[in-house]
Amino acid sequence: MARTPTVTRDQVPEPLRAAFDAETAGSGGTIVGGPGSVMIHSPEMRHRANVLVTYLRDESSLSKKIQELVMILTARAMDCPYIWHAHGARARQQGISDAFVDALRDNTSLPALPAAEQIVGTYVQELCKTHQTRPATFHAALTQCGARGVTELTTLMGYYALLAFNANAFEIDVPASGPEPNMPL
Repeated sequence: MARTPTVTRDQVPEPLRAAFDAETAGSGGTIVGGPGSVMIHSPEMRHRANVLVTYLRDESSLSKKIQELVMILTARAMDCPYIWHAHGARARQQGISDAFVDALRDNTSLPALPAAEQIVGTYVQELCKTHQTRPATFHAALTQCGARGVTELTTLMGYYALLAFNANAFEIDVPASGPEPNMPL
């Protein structure tokens, strides 16, 4: 069980109720799982975060395959079982190889990816591990994705790190079953 109870409308300060209502309209007035169940404690913040993720998912220059690669690499770097649960199977569906997904999940040596994906993978792993990228790595990502793409790629990593921090800090429950084995820690 998460470390905080499910927030209800009557627990939200009056000035934030419109944001709460907008953010919970599609889920029956509450959010009971995932990082959103934590973020709704600050409804306006959640609203603003959702504007960003909607852009990143639906309007970004990054393909869905690259987006899912970034998400699972970030989930592993952040040791976040919840994000892994949400995106491991989706990465496979977008064409990330089973061998890569399995090795990433199990935290073992990763097989090489196709060239375009490998550039992104290296960029994400360097930035997550050292908080910087080597000049050659940045140049390769810039050449492949352009300045807009690298900006969106980096921001997507940051967004999923934000979700991971919330999921991990508040101990968000990972559903017991799903299409992907749980990520060992």
